[in-house]
Amino acid sequence: MTTTNWSRCSSLAVVAALALLLAAVAPAAAVSVTGTDAPDGAEVGSQVTATVTLSELYRNPSLNEWQLAGSTDLTDVTWTVMWYDQTGARVDQQSYDGGNFSGATVTTESDHAEVRVRVSGTVPQVGSYTYEPQPSFTLLSLRQARSGGASNDVVALNATHYTPASREARQALDSAAATIEEAGNPTEAQGTFDSAVSAYNSGNFDNAVTLADRAADEAAAVQRTQRRNQLLLYGAGAVVALAAVVGGGFLLWRSRQDSYDKLG
Repeated sequence: MTTTNWSRCSSLAVVAALALLLAAVAPAAAVSVTGTDAPDGAEVGSQVTATVTLSELYRNPSLNEWQLAGSTDLTDVTWTVMWYDQTGARVDQQSYDGGNFSGATVTTESDHAEVRVRVSGTVPQVGSYTYEPQPSFTLLSLRQARSGGASNDVVALNATHYTPASREARQALDSAAATIEEAGNPTEAQGTFDSAVSAYNSGNFDNAVTLADRAADEAAAVQRTQRRNQLLLYGAGAVVALAAVVGGGFLLWRSRQDSYDKLG
């Protein structure tokens, strides 16, 4: 075997060894999320419910029992954990209160084949407003805890939250942003829009709406001017074209007249 072939084989062996090592170290996925039912966003102070269904609970053959834990940013919280067997029949149900729960045991001994977790509570206040990214909170987060203290995340669902005033301001900003982009991002309108965003981020939603509407008007005015100038340009082009046609016709007529005069 040549030196080149030996080096290539050695490199392949190292890669294979590293792959085996990583496979041994990486934790095996033990749970699949097979269903979610949750809102994408909700108004502050409203009541919401989110449900997650877990299956394929024992992908790791040596893992036949573990603890399910959860957390949420909702307030006035009630958790409901339901266990189902292989036939789809519910075999157990437990309820927990508070933003966090733990100790819900999932085990093959009880024929747990599927777990459904439902959380209900009140949408929390917004800590700070930002136009981008939109304020959000943790609706539901679940993790798997194993013996020895090890744990890994199973699923995390986030949702946006807003007040009627902040939603109105965001809608005004979104509309203005679309108008500004369509107008080619004129400088004046973009500057007014940036001021509207600053007002939104400060929680001054009335001012944000006013500035967003002004930015949209400025962009629309630029767009109207652009269209008018374009029409004028088209009109000027048509006049030039017409003049060329008329001039050409006149020259043709004169040339024919000259020809008739010569023949006469």
